[in-house]
Amino acid sequence: MKNDSIIILAIESSCDDTAAAIIKDGKILANIVATQQIHEKYGGVVPELASRAHQQNIVPVVNEALSLAQVELQEITAIAYTQGPGLLGSLLVGSSFAKGLALALNKPLVNVHHMQAHILAHFIESESSIPQFPFLCLTVSGGHTQIVLLNDYFDFEILGETLDDAAGEAFDKSAKLLGLPYPGGPLIDKYAQHGNPHKYKFPKPQIANYDYSFSGLKTAILNFINREVQMQPDFVEKNIEDICASIQFTIINILLNKLEKAILQYQVKHIGLAGGVAANSELRKQVNLLGKKHNCKVYIPPFEYCTDNAAMIGMVGYLKFVRGKIGSQAQAATARMDFDLYHK
Repeated sequence: MKNDSIIILAIESSCDDTAAAIIKDGKILANIVATQQIHEKYGGVVPELASRAHQQNIVPVVNEALSLAQVELQEITAIAYTQGPGLLGSLLVGSSFAKGLALALNKPLVNVHHMQAHILAHFIESESSIPQFPFLCLTVSGGHTQIVLLNDYFDFEILGETLDDAAGEAFDKSAKLLGLPYPGGPLIDKYAQHGNPHKYKFPKPQIANYDYSFSGLKTAILNFINREVQMQPDFVEKNIEDICASIQFTIINILLNKLEKAILQYQVKHIGLAGGVAANSELRKQVNLLGKKHNCKVYIPPFEYCTDNAAMIGMVGYLKFVRGKIGSQAQAATARMDFDLYHK
């Protein structure tokens, strides 16, 4: 490695994926993710089990990333880590490891906001093109849903976000109501491909401006399933494809109505989709159609950079480091992290 290269070791541990990546001068050399399987039998992430699994996985994951990238610990320029938001126990494992390693190596730390990392994953070099500013991004994951307008990497405005539950949670909780295993979101996508999206009607919340709410929709789906099963015990089994298609149509319609409104108001020509739910095939399709409708260029990161990963943490770490935005040992991991205060 050249001495003048900037090499970032990135660590991500916000939920149930333990991840490490090596980024050299903005290019990804390694991106390793250890997914925790233990949560499947509980139908959702168990925080205590997640933090324990992170403790088991973090050293092997970091070692594998270093080995794949052919980088020695002493060659690292800085260590980037997820400060928040996320599960506190999980965040503490990653942040404590990063801080301890930084002290041992006498290297600077770079704290990273998980949601900003999802957005800036669009700027990781890949076969797809890089967005131009101003850039409007819809971020959809299991814990977060928001629309952000970016004028630069660190100059952005949150136009709207979920007031309660996230779209990804609505997918997973709906799947659980249908008796599908965790994580159920991808299974809804799978069944929906063969169903009629207009078979069943679900209410769409009337929330002001660009904010979202999915708690009412989840309740409506619960009541619908209970009512139909009382009349016909095998209702779900017989109509699983149409139910999934209708649920998916409703969630995507809620998401894109707000995105379209933002496109029209801010007159942007570059729009993106980020977060784990960006893997949903129908959502990707509809965002691309929306882009064509308004003559916008659409950007969706490769799948490996949509779900939780350390490459996106490293990308933000690199961009912050070259701009002199260095963190400190005093910064604590936090489950809730204000997106605006983080940059002031």
